[in-house]
Amino acid sequence: MGLSCFGDAGFCGHGIESLNKPGVSRSVHLFAAPFLWTVIGCFLMVRGWGWLAPGKGRLLFLVAGLFGTVKALFILDNVARRILRRIILFRDNTCLGAIYSWQTWTVVVMMLLAGVVIRTFVQPGPFIGTVYCAVGWSLCLSSRLGWQQWYRQVHT
Repeated sequence: MGLSCFGDAGFCGHGIESLNKPGVSRSVHLFAAPFLWTVIGCFLMVRGWGWLAPGKGRLLFLVAGLFGTVKALFILDNVARRILRRIILFRDNTCLGAIYSWQTWTVVVMMLLAGVVIRTFVQPGPFIGTVYCAVGWSLCLSSRLGWQQWYRQVHT
């Protein structure tokens, strides 16, 4: 068995190889999931805001908020619920990297690469700024589900 955190069930291995894996409690996973979405969402919104045109161009932030809200409520909320159900099944000392499945990590890497490619071929401006703000807001809004679950875990 390799040193991957991503076993069939997403659990850290046992024995000597588990010494090489950052196993943490379920509450840490429940904190880390919305924390990552919040930090990345804020980063994208700040970056996108800088690409929006000054003055009336900043009204695109409202458009981004509308599209981001729709994306959060109809797409990312379902993703967040699936991730939280998965985390709730974890035992303590589960590898921190197992917070997301390998499929989800693959999507994350693809999204990062897509951002690099888009910025390489398209001059960042109001359109890209609006997209960044929309995606950032949708991540922040959907992270509320993770924060609620983490709060319930810690305070019960």
